[in-house]
Formats: sequence, structure tokens, C-alpha cells
Amino acid sequence: MTKTVYVAGVAALCLLGIGLHAIDAHAAGGDWKRGRVYYQKVCTDCHTAKAGGAIAPNARTMADWTAYLNADKHAKGKDSLRNYASREYRASVKGTNKAAEKYADVPDEQLFNDIRSFMLKGAKDGDSPASCN
Repeated sequence: MTKTVYVAGVAALCLLGIGLHAIDAHAAGGDWKRGRVYYQKVCTDCHTAKAGGAIAPNARTMADWTAYLNADKHAKGKDSLRNYASREYRASVKGTNKAAEKYADVPDEQLFNDIRSFMLKGAKDGDSPASCN
């Protein structure tokens, strides 16, 4: 009986460790709240005005968004997706977009990871499927 309790305890600690590691890995990816604000105020505004409509994170799965973000192709491959998280892009739209102005000094890679975190969290199969609003 002691051996069974010991094995069960070790198994429980392993599962707890795996769970905490998964939470840390997700949290290290970016600030999903900042990503949400940027996506909703910059990406959605632009898509609504110029691309025929907004694209909600819950329209795709986490795997779909991961593939899209890793491919780094925007506008049917015409340009880099990362361009839209760059300081240069934010500077170009900050006069008409308060979120771009608010996050003007956030490092490019950090903001891109924030957006990624929101998109994955808000994906169809994410923790909190999200619309554009």
C-alpha cells in the first residue's frame, strides 16, 4: 500500500509540474491583453476599412493561427505580417489610431508576441474564443 501511495504521489507531482510548465510557457509568449487591444484597434480597424471586413480570432484554430503567424505573410503574401507590429508602421498610423500611439515604444518582437498570445487565446479552440469586438 505504501508503494501505491508513493507512486500516486509522484505521478501527481509530475502532472502538477507539467501543468505549471505549460502555464509558464503560455505566459512567456506575450501579454494577450495588450495584444487584444492592438488587434482590435489597429488590425480590425484596418481590415474593416481596407480589406473587406475584420477577421475574428475565433474564426480559426490555434494551429491555423500558428501556421499563419509562422509563415509571416500578409495580404496574400504581398508583405510581411511582422511589418504591422513594427514601430515604423505604428508611427505611420498613430495620428489616426490611439492604440498605435499608446504602444509606439513597445519593441516590435514583444508586440508581435502579444498579438500572437491574443490570437491563440482567442482562437476557435483557444482558452477564450474571441470575436473582433
